[in-house]
Amino acid sequence: MRVVYKIGGHLLDIEHGATEISDYLKILKKLHDKGHRLAVVIGGGENARSYVNAARRLGADEASCDQIGIEVTRLNAELFILGIGEDAYPTPPRDIAELKNALRTEKLVVLGGLTPGHSTDAVAAIVSEIMKAELLVRLTDVDGVYTDNPKTNPSAKKIEVISTKKLLDMLISKKYWAGGYELIDPIAIKIIERSKIPTRIVDGKDPKNLEKALRHEKIGTLISE
Repeated sequence: MRVVYKIGGHLLDIEHGATEISDYLKILKKLHDKGHRLAVVIGGGENARSYVNAARRLGADEASCDQIGIEVTRLNAELFILGIGEDAYPTPPRDIAELKNALRTEKLVVLGGLTPGHSTDAVAAIVSEIMKAELLVRLTDVDGVYTDNPKTNPSAKKIEVISTKKLLDMLISKKYWAGGYELIDPIAIKIIERSKIPTRIVDGKDPKNLEKALRHEKIGTLISE
């Protein structure tokens, strides 16, 4: 099965030994050994936000802030590559041409951002499109899409299945900027919509959900046509 995983950088506690990375790696290696074709896109998390905010205070434009955030995502991807070892493509692809070459190999491809203006959510959708993925899994710190922010509104209801149009309507009024994407960004939704990529948003705090999503268990929120 061809699967793309997007792992939010905020799920990785790098400062305290990167235990979460090891937990993800065990499952990714297991799935790769079973013959699944995998690509993993890693976000920047709090480290990226810290650098981006510092750059803004120094007067950087948003495109430059994006580029700084991208470099942090690539550092996060390098950690995964180091942990996977020889089964991983040796470097995070930095553009579409290198990405295509990496996907032609039998290696597990791990990357961060690619282009200023595109979140790593959008990158994951682009990777899914290029490799004709059968599933895109977006791992975040909530267990799906809710009618409101479940962290601040205890009455928010979880949505089991949502259309790309409905999700886009929910997100489009929000403001998006470098290092500030929430849940999944509108550009990613439009790519998912045009390519009809089956997508699940699931709780990434439990790495076992990587495998559960691949087995089509009903977890998180399914984004459909």
